[in-house]
This record gives sequence, C-alpha cells and structure tokens, in this order.
Amino acid sequence: MIASNYREQYLKTKVETASPGDLTLLLYEELYRKLNMAKMNFENQQFEEMLERIHGARAILYELVGTLNFDYEISSQLRDLYVYYLSLLNEFAIKRNCEQLEEVIEFSKEFSITWKTALNMTKSGQGLKNDK
Repeated sequence: MIASNYREQYLKTKVETASPGDLTLLLYEELYRKLNMAKMNFENQQFEEMLERIHGARAILYELVGTLNFDYEISSQLRDLYVYYLSLLNEFAIKRNCEQLEEVIEFSKEFSITWKTALNMTKSGQGLKNDK
C-alpha cells in the first residue's frame, strides 16, 4: 500500500507541474493504460472492474473534448474523433464486442506516440523550423 501512496504522490506532482502539452500526453497515456486494463478484466471475466476502467476511459475522453480550443480547425476534427471513440466504448460496454475495444486501444496508443513525438520535436525546436 505504501508503494501506491508514492505512485499517487508522484503522479500528483507530475500533473501539478506539467505544461498543457504534457498534460495532454498524460491523458492519452492514462487512456491507453485504462483501456488495456479493461481488456485484461474482460478476458478474465471481471466485468465490474472492466466497466470501472471503461468509465475512467470515457471520463478521459470527455476531458479531452473539454480541453479543445475551437479557435483551431483541427479541434472540430478531434472532437468528432473523441465522440466516435466514446460511442465505441459505449457499444463495447453493452455488446461486449472486443473488436470495438481494440479499435479504441489502437487509437489511444497511436495518439500517445504521436503526441509524445510532437512534444519532443517542439521541445527540441524541430517543430519550429520552417524550411523554404
């Protein structure tokens, strides 16, 4: 239990000191983690735990929708993506079709990788170069 307290304190500090970009990455990574745990719970027929993880994943997707800045055109596209994956999670919770869960897991994995790459490029200055 003590290790859990250290992990919680570490995450709390990490969130409190993170930039907006880093916070978004944390959300994508936590989404991926929760979805994988839900899949494991599903495979082990631990349906109550699975639904808790799905609920947590949906909360993250709602948070991602809530943080969108609609001054940028891409925000509408991201909102549509998030809403689509929310609908897949809702369908999975009802129908228990693992293909739907797999699709959301793949999305969260790819977005985590993409966002991390973009952050690293921005931090290193590569994303700011304008080659002519």
